[in-house]
Amino acid sequence: MRGTPITISGPPGSGKTTAARRLGERLHREVVSVGELFRAMARERSLDLLAFGALAAKDPRIDHDLDERMVGLASGTRVLEGRIIGELLYRRNLPVYRIQLTAREEVRAERISSRENLPTATVLERMRSRETNERERYYHFYGIDLDHLAFERTVDTSDLTPEGVVGLLLEGLPPELHPS
Repeated sequence: MRGTPITISGPPGSGKTTAARRLGERLHREVVSVGELFRAMARERSLDLLAFGALAAKDPRIDHDLDERMVGLASGTRVLEGRIIGELLYRRNLPVYRIQLTAREEVRAERISSRENLPTATVLERMRSRETNERERYYHFYGIDLDHLAFERTVDTSDLTPEGVVGLLLEGLPPELHPS
């Protein structure tokens, strides 16, 4: 497994970006976030995430470009964070250790509300819309059903601190994925 990238997937607000960053620090691996790349692409077009997601739903080149960049960045020295990157690597028969983070919907909405300084009800509505959009795009463009993906490890982050999440992830990693 040496040389195997670690991927972290999960819905918005599950803590995947925070966990990826902290896990990357602990394992001395570079972290690449598809969400940050997607947000940067949206800003380049002066669009918010919902509007850019709607555009991506109509133009498969956006997702294709984003995903090809992420696959190209997959290496054993990186933690890759994104909803489907683990599945994309797996489908290409590339080495990958796939982690999924989950959390209760209300917890995820509260986390995003705090981060973005928006009312929880607004966040919940946007979050559901985004998840529906992503679910439809990934199924339509890739045949990926977000509800039926396989992972080597799944962790519910609802009642955990970020350090608690990383501690569980480190405990569960095969020894060969730890730095030598």
